[in-house]
Amino acid sequence: MIRMLKPVALATTLVTLLSACSLVPTYQRPASPVPQQWSTGDASAVPAEAAPTLINWEAYFPDQRLQSLIRASLANNRDLRVAVLNIEQTRAQYQIQRASLFPQVGVSLSGTRGTATSAPYPVYSSVSGGLSLSAFEIDLFGRVRALTDAAAATLLATEEARKTTQISLIASVASTWYALWADRWQLALAEQTLQARASSLKLLQLKYDNGVLNELELRSGQSLVEAARVSRAQADRQYRQDLNALALLVGQQVDPATLPPAPSLGDRPLDDVDAIPRLGGDSLWPALAELPVGLPSQVLLARPDITQAEQQLIAANANIGAARAAMFPSISLTGNAGRVSNSLSGLFDDGRRSWGVTGSLLAPIFDMGRTRAGVEVAQASRDIAVAQYEKALQSAFREVSDALVSRDTYGEQAQAQQAQADAETDRLRLSALRYRSGVASQLDLLDAQRSLFAAQQSLIQAQLARQQANITLFKTLGGGWDQNTATTVPASAAGGASAAGSAS
Repeated sequence: MIRMLKPVALATTLVTLLSACSLVPTYQRPASPVPQQWSTGDASAVPAEAAPTLINWEAYFPDQRLQSLIRASLANNRDLRVAVLNIEQTRAQYQIQRASLFPQVGVSLSGTRGTATSAPYPVYSSVSGGLSLSAFEIDLFGRVRALTDAAAATLLATEEARKTTQISLIASVASTWYALWADRWQLALAEQTLQARASSLKLLQLKYDNGVLNELELRSGQSLVEAARVSRAQADRQYRQDLNALALLVGQQVDPATLPPAPSLGDRPLDDVDAIPRLGGDSLWPALAELPVGLPSQVLLARPDITQAEQQLIAANANIGAARAAMFPSISLTGNAGRVSNSLSGLFDDGRRSWGVTGSLLAPIFDMGRTRAGVEVAQASRDIAVAQYEKALQSAFREVSDALVSRDTYGEQAQAQQAQADAETDRLRLSALRYRSGVASQLDLLDAQRSLFAAQQSLIQAQLARQQANITLFKTLGGGWDQNTATTVPASAAGGASAAGSAS
């Protein structure tokens, strides 16, 4: 048996010693088409190691209820599950392509029985069995290697797509969770306002029935009650819809214990000077971790979607080498080694050793420009990938710039809205005092109540926008990726992808 393996081993060794020359263009990362830093902040103030891409989502979102929801979404979200399965599918495709680099050896057994072609036409039998080497392409011009490198880069791009999906999922869960918090504040505020206005309307109706109040003031009070009822219905609808959205993100029913706490504003009438609620401050929202302001735009290169675009560019670059190699001759080997006998029973007893090696060469001569067109297609695909990579960088730069602007301006807006709400609170307090003293009319008091309610609603929305702007900045800077939950990529795939960029 050892002697039978010698021909196959010789052919395999010969193939291994043949050094393939690569026709893949030398890969160079395109120059960044964006400024070196954002207009907001001082890039020199923050060292590179402080980049927010290294901030774990658990450090950025310290609330335990939100953390439990994020963990549940990472375990159950269907979009993330599809992204992980896409990695497994691409990994299997890479293994299929990588197997083409090595000879495929199998066991074969064949038999023939028939009549001879010459007189006296005796019946004969022939049985052969042993090892066989299927048609194996000697990769002289690097076509198979280039295709393998392209598959490896595609695998790495799929892994980066999974990271992008995870970061977006974390940001969506956090944003929806804070939206639910705002919904609960709006609902509590609307409920308290409705109760207070309904109580005031009873008093107005009593005064009207006794001829103390005119109909205009009564109808104004009724209008405020119905407006509060509308606001309560709107807040309740928004809360339920956001709860459904959170359940979809988490992939299961949301545990009530993980929801934001329901605020309480009291149940005393708004014309009670000592009971006027003041919204704002730390009681409204939990704090988030601070992100550095001054960051060089090079941190964009750590974003998974940017890395994904670059890996796709590397794959397109490797495909050029495969298309170029198709213009040169292709050499394939087929071999076998075993025994042959006149009967199956005597195959391993008195059978004769046999072996054979067959080589074939196929070179394109005239194909109406098909091969050359294949190279042009590959080059055009590479140019498209370059443009897509540059566009991804530009889009990422704008996203971060917009997020920085939103964080700054929404912060200022929230402060101004807080000041307005405080001023309206004081105005209502003074209006209530003037109304009790008989200086101000009922309409003045109702107008102050209406203005305070609108200012508090706007304050809640401004605070929510500020929180979501911080979450968006965290997302656009590539934060939220946890290496402990990464899907492992084979070392051979990573090596193949890097080889695609260094071949000459």
